[in-house]
Amino acid sequence: MSPEQNRTAEKMTAVKAAWDKAPAGPKKNAALKHYQAAEKASTAKNDAGTNRELDAATLALA
Repeated sequence: MSPEQNRTAEKMTAVKAAWDKAPAGPKKNAALKHYQAAEKASTAKNDAGTNRELDAATLALA
């Protein structure tokens, strides 16, 4: 794995952990949609798209 892929994988783990701890509600639902989009982008080996969706998920939880 390249350093960029390692950072993306760590970011996915951190966002998933934050999502798991978040209380149920519209923010958590919005973050889930972004996280799922990030997973799809990650599967397609699209690091930029993955990071964009992870940032959006983080903002949705804020």
